Amino acid sequence: MMGRRLLSSLAAALAAVALTAARPAAAKDTEVPRELAGIDIEDRRGAELPRGVTLRDPEGRTVHVGDYLDGQKPLVVVLAYFDCPMLCSMVINFALKEMKELRWTAGKEYRTLVVSFDPRDTPEAAAAKQKNYVGAYGRPVAERGFDFDVGAPADVKTLADALGFHYRWDEQTKQFAHAAGIFVVTPDGRLSRTLYGLSFPDLKLALLEASEGKIGSAVERALLFCFHYDPDARGYKLATIRLVKASGVVTMLALFAVLAGLWRSERRTRRLPAEQRS
Repeated sequence: MMGRRLLSSLAAALAAVALTAARPAAAKDTEVPRELAGIDIEDRRGAELPRGVTLRDPEGRTVHVGDYLDGQKPLVVVLAYFDCPMLCSMVINFALKEMKELRWTAGKEYRTLVVSFDPRDTPEAAAAKQKNYVGAYGRPVAERGFDFDVGAPADVKTLADALGFHYRWDEQTKQFAHAAGIFVVTPDGRLSRTLYGLSFPDLKLALLEASEGKIGSAVERALLFCFHYDPDARGYKLATIRLVKASGVVTMLALFAVLAGLWRSERRTRRLPAEQRS
């Protein structure tokens, strides 16, 4: 049942992206729905990360953002929360996919830091996530190479604001509304480039630029939002905003790939005898 609901929700999102990518640009394309007011990923290229922000690593130790900036390796930052019902895991999964295709290794030529913006997340939850993703990465990772950290709300918000990542807690649904993207930072702590959406084919180029201390050029973007659970529709809604048509097409292709995989999995599940499905 959950697979069907997720499949339906993604299909709706795919249709939304397809429609916005296909029609001519119009002012209303960039209007944010009232429910998503204030949710955004700004283009803040060149902004400096707050080195003094305090976090806790998967072992519960106090660390600072500056501990991940060694002056030699670029840093990939992902803001997510561990119980997100939709986009967060997808963002990390697609980032991991690109990381696995790189010749560079996390911890050696660059670092990756996933920070939860949910104050309910604990170091224990971070440790479980890190174990799963480092295992899926399939390569030895040096210390601080691929970390999952948590932090106090004010500290995490300071980091998020510096990156241009704006999110909001929805009291009615007990979830966070947020957009999808990852951030590539120079070794000295400046935001080099933001990669929007779920597909990150430019990660290699972004890391190369960041490793040289360069600030990336402006990119076309389409924002994909994790929205709220609708008990009437019994599914998770995604909202998309068309800011530039080309990026909408990229996001559409990424969503199509996810839909295809879920559709095949659903068909296989339906073919199994009832006792094997439980």
